[in-house]
Amino acid sequence: MGAHEHKMILPRIRQLDEGAVNRIAAGEVVERPASAVKELVENALDAQSTRVQVDISDGGRTLIRVTDDGHGIAAADLPLALSRHATSKIDGSDLLNVHSFGFRGEALPSLGAVGRLTITSRATGSDGAAMIHVSGGRIDPPKPAALRAGTVVELRDLFHATPARLKFLKTERSETMAVTDTIKRLAMAEPGVSFILRDTSDGGDRVVFRADAAATLADRLATVLGRDFAANALAIDAERDGVRLTGHAGLPTYSRGNAVHQYLFVNGRPVRDKMLTGALRGAYMDVLSKDRHPVAVLFVTCDPTMVDCNVHPAKTEVRFRDAGIVRGLIVSGLRHALAGAGHRASTTVAKATLGAMTPERPASPVYQMDRPSLGARAASYAAQRPEMPGFAERSARMEHPVQERASETPAESMPLGAARAQMHENWILAQTETGMIIVDAHAAHERLVYEKLKAQMRDHGIRAQALLIPEVMEVGSMAERLLDLDLSKLGLVLEGFGPGTVAVRETPAILGNCSAKALVQDLIEELEDDDDADPLSLQSRLDAILSRMACHGSVRTGRRMTAPEMNALLREMEATPHSGQCNHGRPTYVELQLSDIERLFGRS
Repeated sequence: MGAHEHKMILPRIRQLDEGAVNRIAAGEVVERPASAVKELVENALDAQSTRVQVDISDGGRTLIRVTDDGHGIAAADLPLALSRHATSKIDGSDLLNVHSFGFRGEALPSLGAVGRLTITSRATGSDGAAMIHVSGGRIDPPKPAALRAGTVVELRDLFHATPARLKFLKTERSETMAVTDTIKRLAMAEPGVSFILRDTSDGGDRVVFRADAAATLADRLATVLGRDFAANALAIDAERDGVRLTGHAGLPTYSRGNAVHQYLFVNGRPVRDKMLTGALRGAYMDVLSKDRHPVAVLFVTCDPTMVDCNVHPAKTEVRFRDAGIVRGLIVSGLRHALAGAGHRASTTVAKATLGAMTPERPASPVYQMDRPSLGARAASYAAQRPEMPGFAERSARMEHPVQERASETPAESMPLGAARAQMHENWILAQTETGMIIVDAHAAHERLVYEKLKAQMRDHGIRAQALLIPEVMEVGSMAERLLDLDLSKLGLVLEGFGPGTVAVRETPAILGNCSAKALVQDLIEELEDDDDADPLSLQSRLDAILSRMACHGSVRTGRRMTAPEMNALLREMEATPHSGQCNHGRPTYVELQLSDIERLFGRS
């Protein structure tokens, strides 16, 4: 019989056995030890626990033990709890109306398929506890056990039944960090529950993380993310079309080099959703450069039927019925809060400054007299001055420098104080009632010009000024794109001047005598770099262009400023939203308290 006459044998369809099905499911649900911890802790929370303790060894490879004080599982239900798609959370009639963490009924059978799982539980009101054990999918019958209340789930030798999976795990330290991050996210979701994570590797008992039950979310976030976050975060509370956004968002100057400190929750469930993180990034686009990321803890709350949380086995992704409402709420809610922060900058800026200035501690304490009065200082200076002509007059001027140069300066009680000097033709030194402020004049003025440009564009378009002689420049293939844009409302008027060439006829009046060529070059760079921008938001692109333009009209480093100019800049900063940071998220000023400065010099 020829090869072409060979009769093809069709493969038969077979029903996989329960063990294989559970191992396949485990591959989706349990990616690493942190995934197992997530599933088990969520079960504990669904059981109305008030205290959850997690013990791990070797990053969770050899041991994960979760102990809770919840309502427990009845002895008769223990074998059923290890069956696939068996759950007490829902009845299966409505998968779009879920109010619990778990609902798929996959976690326990999946864990039992890839590790050695023991469940000990005592249901509320029962006479005693019971225990059940499963290893590699083989279930032993339940038997009596000793337990006062709640449930203890112990998972040993994770992936021993699927050893190939072990090769994909990271170092013990990395896996422990992943477990810690999982616990922190759940601790934020449930502030009223106590959490403790212990590392029992090599017979030890090290507390990795602890969060006692907190009265408010703010208290819990201070425990989880630290007091610095609590001091430099804005409270968020906004609502639109049945969707509510709450939580806390860090000031732009309290940003990070990566996005790992962004915690998002939907109806109390920790999620990692690209749409939500994209909205968060878009909300800060106006105040942060692209390489900086905000720190935020945000809770989106809506009717459960408005969101589908059954789009991923691990339930970390969700799908909203109307994503546009949620995205718009996040952007507008955060931007409103950031604008309300005014000129505020993060306190960590001052701490970093003081840290950089801290000298080595002296071998023995330095004792200082109390700060003398103004009269005592003047008498002391008079006694010490040499007999030189004119020295007394110069000393008097030094004692009251601004009163002579700028008697009209505002009171030191203003938030940013009264200007005292300009250092190195850029840094403004101002005095407040309780300390001093150092202002980056260029960065501050850049933000002020940017906010003025935005306000002008919103109101009536940016006023333009005609150039006496139009500036002609070659822009190559970008010429057509530039000419297609309606830049007149930005105060920039361009005309074609031959192939690949444009002529700049008008520039924004607010920028003064700026370089038209540099301005257009910055505009081209922004257009070339806008692939990362939100394609749906024309406003965000225009704001990015205006941010570039603002740099050309701001005070240049190297320009001397008079006292009235410096004080006018300080007052304008106080009245302008977002003035605590430049257009790239860097701080525009540093505030140093007198008590910190005295400590710096060993006076405390």
